Amino acid sequence: MSSFILAIDQGTTSSRAILFDRQGQIAAVAQQEFPQHFPQDGWIEHDPEDIWESVIATCREVLSKAQITPEQVDGVGITNQRETTVVWDRATGKPLYNAIVWQDRRTSERCQVLRDEGHTELVQSKTGLLIDPYFSATKLAWILDCVEGARERAARGELAFGTVDSFLMWRLTDGKRHVTDATNASRTALFNIHDQTWDEELLALFDVPANMLPEVNDSSDDFGTVEAHWLGAPLPIAGVAGDQQAALVGQACFKPGMGKSTYGTGCFMIVNTGETASVSRNRLLTTIGYRINGKPTYAMEGSIFVAGATVQWLRDGLNLFADASETEALAQKTRSGHSVYLVPAFTGLGAPHWDPKARGAIFGLTRDTGIAEIVAAGLQAVCYQTRDLQHCMNDDMEAAPGNLRVDGGMVKNSWVMQFLADMLNVQVDRPTILETTALGAAYLAGLRLGWYDTLEEIEQLWRCERSFTPTMEEETREKLYQGWLDAVSRVRST
Repeated sequence: MSSFILAIDQGTTSSRAILFDRQGQIAAVAQQEFPQHFPQDGWIEHDPEDIWESVIATCREVLSKAQITPEQVDGVGITNQRETTVVWDRATGKPLYNAIVWQDRRTSERCQVLRDEGHTELVQSKTGLLIDPYFSATKLAWILDCVEGARERAARGELAFGTVDSFLMWRLTDGKRHVTDATNASRTALFNIHDQTWDEELLALFDVPANMLPEVNDSSDDFGTVEAHWLGAPLPIAGVAGDQQAALVGQACFKPGMGKSTYGTGCFMIVNTGETASVSRNRLLTTIGYRINGKPTYAMEGSIFVAGATVQWLRDGLNLFADASETEALAQKTRSGHSVYLVPAFTGLGAPHWDPKARGAIFGLTRDTGIAEIVAAGLQAVCYQTRDLQHCMNDDMEAAPGNLRVDGGMVKNSWVMQFLADMLNVQVDRPTILETTALGAAYLAGLRLGWYDTLEEIEQLWRCERSFTPTMEEETREKLYQGWLDAVSRVRST
């Protein structure tokens, strides 16, 4: 009888459950969107109960779709939206407040105070991160400061903090395990990525009680057991990684210098730097790529806050099309050198600008500008932002990636991938399995469960579906990119 690993992919706008076989092939997929909440300008929240219910619903649905029994599932891997912050009651498991999403900018002023006080070097030296509302520490402090009675309850040990993976594992194990993995811990701004511990100096700086924090495991490890009443059988949770690190694993980028770029709600380019925690001169992030057998593998990352979310905004905010699949045909109608630029700084700008006060804008409109040009500009913005990251990485690394592996929902659009190859002037490789984030979680679980003995075995499973090679002339490429840089300069707050 065939056996499978159940990968839970808990994302920013939806939750998915995917069943993988030993060859990394998909047996079935279930997906469910859940509401986004915007209480104030720049604030983004999720109801943790919506996250939980969507995860359980999709897990049950995918088993039904595949017509398999829970006993055929060898174990579970989890990957999740990173930095999103949840605080819950240890006694009841009930959230104290909505989850504050990674895109949320409410702590911008607090972060500016910390920067003004001179704490940037301390935070970066210990965590590889910058002081920014993106990361969990100031979100957690906000909940403790702004929810009535939260600090007092935390001091009494009544509250638990976690990123989404921790919250899900607490629920799945009926509160038996309060745990995370090293990749998710490395995104909180509270975890020392060099000595692999929660850092007392950082906890004091952000005013976070240590008793709230989860245990930190390897990415391939024993995270407890899903209680039988949830899915019909007790299932070991054996692999966990934040979504971008999981995609690094799913793309088999196991050698230093190999890189991938994921185009989901945001865009995240990560390059494996091996045993070296390289420090960027260009405000990129140093992070843990994965940790196996107690040994961390580091990576350099550039984070773009808005990628696929631009397409979602064009669809839902402007009603320019009914389905994202329509964007490719619309973009193909445009002239290659059209003058429209869309800067999607809806929640500020990420790397390399880190400008939380920047806001989005559209430039270069003319009388003949139509829906197609605006849609194309939105798609091209993702490629221009990737070029921004590529420029920084080329400067930071001795050997920048010669080609780029891509994944995420947007890469189905071949027009975008060709423009990306043209803008980066490198080969772009699209894999056969685009669900690389979930696949990475499944691979990590498979390592723990004995499906695979080495990373080299996993590397052999990677397959390229199509490569895109640059065809654009250098003069055209640079003219378009300079137009982008000019547009970005106009939305910057500083």
